[in-house]
Amino acid sequence: MANIVITGANRGIGLALVKNYVAGGDRVHALCRNPDQAAELKQIATTSAGQLTLHPIDMADGQSIDAVAQILGDTPVDVLLNVAGIIGGRIDSLANTTFTEDDFADWRNAFEVMTIGPFRLTQALLPNLLAAKGKVMTVSTQIAASTWDRGGMYAYGATKAAVNRLMLSLAIDLKAKGVCVATIHPGYVQTDMGGPNAEITPQESAAGIKNVVDKLTLETSGSFFKWNGELHPW
Repeated sequence: MANIVITGANRGIGLALVKNYVAGGDRVHALCRNPDQAAELKQIATTSAGQLTLHPIDMADGQSIDAVAQILGDTPVDVLLNVAGIIGGRIDSLANTTFTEDDFADWRNAFEVMTIGPFRLTQALLPNLLAAKGKVMTVSTQIAASTWDRGGMYAYGATKAAVNRLMLSLAIDLKAKGVCVATIHPGYVQTDMGGPNAEITPQESAAGIKNVVDKLTLETSGSFFKWNGELHPW
């Protein structure tokens, strides 16, 4: 039984990953902003015979992140999945939008949640990851790649491009310590963000992500993957 930590666990890809790992017999620590309102997670927890526990986290709050590390104590963490994400402001092109201070405040929050937050959580749980020689997988996006040929989604793309570079640096620095780190494009997924007409379901994305995590080694640490296991150019 592996110990799995998942952020953004109350919906979409995060929730699908929770179900996948619980079904596989693993011990899952599900993190989200408001566990009391996570009805489906709470239902799974009541029937999982102790496999699933829910914990609050605000990825933009360092004290909240540190509290998770305190809750886990010296529990080895085999897999940390950074899934939590937000749009982070308007997605219009510059030609059609005059951005305001409110927009830029949203951008700063997006960097806290999707760039700084995953780094801080990895740092906070590093002793746990070292104890297990664990793996860190951060959900990114194809929009983070320099090969993406469309404009718009400025804050979202920038935060994800930044987290790709952060995770590559961590992969380089932690390789000698036995910890694997990578990022992944989850596909165009039918979530609140992707919409109902997206290409794949959260369940398909989660199954692909888990498969990539299972196969991740120190030799492939630092890579940017697609959900289907292919490498993503960036």
